[in-house]
Amino acid sequence: MAFTPLHDRVLVRRTESEEKTAGGLIIPDSAKEKPAEGEVIAVGEGARKDSGELIAPAVSAGDKVLFGKWSGTEITLEGEELLIMKESDIMGILS
Repeated sequence: MAFTPLHDRVLVRRTESEEKTAGGLIIPDSAKEKPAEGEVIAVGEGARKDSGELIAPAVSAGDKVLFGKWSGTEITLEGEELLIMKESDIMGILS
């Protein structure tokens, strides 16, 4: 992908949500909540301190992450819907 986020921003692809409940009921698209987890696609170089020193990001491309429900800005890049958010919007890395 020919996109690199700037500063402490991260490009994330949401993971697909489940189509059925544990009991086997099919969830219609209108009732689904957007998942709050995804995969990091690209990471910026990091934030800078007041002194100009670079703070390296804690996440890297390929990490599975958990983020807030309303975090980030939805963008369409090369026909794919992605999220761009600040690294501070990410709550944690899933292992």
